Amino acid sequence: MTSPRILIVEDEIALAEIVRDYLLADGMAVDHLPDGGEAVAQICSGSYDLVILDLMLPKVDGLTICREVRASNTTPIIMTTAKVEEIDRLLGLELGADDYLCKPYSPRELVARTRAVLRRSQAPQAPQAASDSNKGLFVDHDRWRVTLDGQNLDLTRREFKILATLHAHPGRVYSRDQLLALAFPDDADVYDRTVDSHIRNIRRKCEAVSDWNPVRSVYGVGYAFED
Repeated sequence: MTSPRILIVEDEIALAEIVRDYLLADGMAVDHLPDGGEAVAQICSGSYDLVILDLMLPKVDGLTICREVRASNTTPIIMTTAKVEEIDRLLGLELGADDYLCKPYSPRELVARTRAVLRRSQAPQAPQAASDSNKGLFVDHDRWRVTLDGQNLDLTRREFKILATLHAHPGRVYSRDQLLALAFPDDADVYDRTVDSHIRNIRRKCEAVSDWNPVRSVYGVGYAFED
């Protein structure tokens, strides 16, 4: 079996070498870039199965790289950052990062997360029977429309944005604050407990058309899309 090819884009050379050694010990092939200058071209070359991308880089920063890559490429990205502000981490995910890790982090945890993201990205998609082609939940961003088992859920704008945010990363748990930052970045009149009300409405509308409720509560943490 071919070893997964990993690209580390990190300007802290000592850290990059430690991460490289851990990934190599786990059976992966690793390349390293010390700045963001050539990162987009390297990532979009199709040579890598996953990218570990630092947020703060010389020449081109990680968010810019992530945005440009996601315009045409789906290579999984784990973003690392020494900036603890929540909005920076959320913005990275909004731009298309598959996971993030705050510095200082354990190299073992990074290897585990790398393996997890690789498993998700490489999992084969089961073929869908023609008779079931209208089953499941589908989000149409262009039309602001969500259908469940072929029936329109008739969501409000805010309900749509919450469900679309959860649906974009199945299984990932979002706190109320995270949902507010991602789904309502420009809405000053939305409060964290308002999210609970919108979630109840989403569930009620789902239950009206299906016996499957796609929104899962994680006690004391927040909500996730049931994958």
